[in-house]
Amino acid sequence: MAADFEAAVEDGLRLSKRIYFGKDRAVAPPKPHTAMERAAGCSYLPNSPMLYAVITDPAVVDNPDMPSYQPHVHGRCTPPALIPLQMNGVLLEVDCYLDTAFVTVTGTWRVHCVMGSRSCDCRIAVPMGEQGSILGVEVEVPRKSYSTEFISVDNEKGPENVGKTEGAGFLKAHIFTLTVPQVDGGTNISVKLRWSQKLLYHDGQFTLRIPFSFPEYVTPAAKKISKREKIELNVNAGPETEILCKTTSHPLKERLRQAGKLGFLYDSEVLSWSSNDFMFSYTVSTSHTFGSVLLNPPLAGDVDRRDMFYCYLYPGKQESAKVFRKEVVFVVDMSGSMRGQPLEDTKTALFSGLAKLGPKDLFNVIAFNDETCMFSSILEPATADNIENVNKWVNSNFVASGGTNILLPLNQAIKILSDNPDSIPIIFLITDGAAEDEKNICGYREKQLRNYKNMSPRICTLGIGKFCNHYFLRMLAMTSRGHHDAASDAESIEARLEGLFSRASSIFLADIAFQNLDGLDDLEVFPCQIPDLSSESPLVVSGRYRGTFPETLKVNGCLGDMTSFTLDLKVEEAKEIPTAKMAAKHQIELLTAQAWFSNSQELEKKIAKMSELNTVVSEYTNMVLLEIQRGKANTDTKKSSRKGDAHQKEEPKPKVISTMHNIGLGYGSLSATAENIPSGYGDPDDPDGAEVFTKSGCGCCGRCWRHCCCMCCIQVCSRMNDQCAIVFTQLVSALACLGCYSCCSACCGGEEG
Repeated sequence: MAADFEAAVEDGLRLSKRIYFGKDRAVAPPKPHTAMERAAGCSYLPNSPMLYAVITDPAVVDNPDMPSYQPHVHGRCTPPALIPLQMNGVLLEVDCYLDTAFVTVTGTWRVHCVMGSRSCDCRIAVPMGEQGSILGVEVEVPRKSYSTEFISVDNEKGPENVGKTEGAGFLKAHIFTLTVPQVDGGTNISVKLRWSQKLLYHDGQFTLRIPFSFPEYVTPAAKKISKREKIELNVNAGPETEILCKTTSHPLKERLRQAGKLGFLYDSEVLSWSSNDFMFSYTVSTSHTFGSVLLNPPLAGDVDRRDMFYCYLYPGKQESAKVFRKEVVFVVDMSGSMRGQPLEDTKTALFSGLAKLGPKDLFNVIAFNDETCMFSSILEPATADNIENVNKWVNSNFVASGGTNILLPLNQAIKILSDNPDSIPIIFLITDGAAEDEKNICGYREKQLRNYKNMSPRICTLGIGKFCNHYFLRMLAMTSRGHHDAASDAESIEARLEGLFSRASSIFLADIAFQNLDGLDDLEVFPCQIPDLSSESPLVVSGRYRGTFPETLKVNGCLGDMTSFTLDLKVEEAKEIPTAKMAAKHQIELLTAQAWFSNSQELEKKIAKMSELNTVVSEYTNMVLLEIQRGKANTDTKKSSRKGDAHQKEEPKPKVISTMHNIGLGYGSLSATAENIPSGYGDPDDPDGAEVFTKSGCGCCGRCWRHCCCMCCIQVCSRMNDQCAIVFTQLVSALACLGCYSCCSACCGGEEG
């Protein structure tokens, strides 16, 4: 999908050369990347919110204000080309609460590349930051407005028999796309995009990074067009905290400074749009572990009428804190679908994780497909010699082949871990496939972990692509105080694995428990087993309850030197922090894992209601695009006005025009796993490229392999290098000569003279 998108943008940039802007041209014509730039990693995937004109008929491409003579174009663009639209203004609004940022981007784009008498679809692309979650899209065009909404999969509001919307959904895990139908050439489009994302945390410092790097070709061509860029940033780090600013990518002006709160503004006329992502980093000044508990009543319309609490713990700067001695087993999938870059990147991340182990730590590595292969029959000390030996063993034995059997290597990993009172056992499970006995594995693991007298093994899981069941992996992690992460594609494996390793290797507080909540009724905690606190990540725990919450929450646990730890957290009302929206995504993911494990329809309905209320993606809701037409008098309104009731007016009712099905992670694909289809972020049910080409019924390209349209030939030839073009020309000439020879033979009957 991502590769197709990039190819479509490249075609669009070539098509945009047809547009004549006159002599008052402020920017250079858009140019596709050269071969050297592509080799250096230059990409057409969006690094900022973008709009594209979807071009199926290249003949409509022209300047709507200044029509020019254009040579006639035969054929159609199949698949459609994407021409990036020029942007006239942008406003970035960010509200940071604790470790979560809510982002709103409001921008105005113009369909500058389509004749005024014609129209085209417009595709919106929204790249998001760390663990981004799309919240909503609003679009304003003349006489119409569009907005997104989440509805239950069985909601009657949705249109019947609506298939998967073309050009909508997730291009990658962090890039959401949506198509707005039929916008006239020359139209100004106002778009508001909303999403949430997490702040990165490292060494006591929070970092906010938002994709805000606009390519040069979205700058308007006319010099006289005003280009205003505005950024508003508000930070709320919690009550009774002191914030110290570190770095910023844009020249922000401070406009608010209070205890725990900061406000900044950047507003400027610019010659060209921002070419850097927006970044802001700060520290919460403290050298010790601290936190707070925030209380909120249930939101209006919430089906769960219990009160909510939101507990957070900041690790602070832990230079002198002793981390736990670790027993680590790496369980790595080497089935056939991991062949190539996924396995190579996994090996690179594995080597990095092994290098972070201390000399007193113990480790082992298990590779699995249909069978298992172990580096050693026992746990080995992480000495320099053993690390070197295991690196050689991994390079020799990690060969992608066979199927995916997860139960056997997990059993072996748990058996070789010792029930040692002065170490913390950790299992890293890395896989890109699904297993048939996943629920049995979860149930068996949960019972098995209860038999440990000391610290039970933490299972940290990484799911690669969409063919593995992320909710199975999340369930394994949740019930063992571990963590789950997802790598949407091969490119992100190394970074996600290193994040998991860093968090696990820096645990300094384990077996965390709340002590004085026995007086509450109907208490539910997310996650059910509180994870360990690492110096690389704050700890957030939320929940629901009935009753009177104590004035202080007593938290205790075990430190790395095996001494006990106790902390009293102050409890207060969350007056300015939207804790319900901050916790919604995490709670929905955990509840979905529970619903998958228990087959609870009641829990599924609850998740759907939470998704609708908080506008968060879930497995039990679809996103719909609503259309409201303005300027049309309602029939009933006309009738009522005839009766003398001139003041009675009805607002136009929104109409569902498209539905985006299954935009969640999904529950994996056993068939794709069995067939060893390489991991990716595409739909597991999508046919491969050959099937699409041969079965496509649209355009002249879909009839058969030996027929292709002029536009396809142009596109193919434009991508050839000189040597390939010469060979192709010689081949066609040879075939033409053979054709002439055959024709002469047929006409002359093979006679001489």
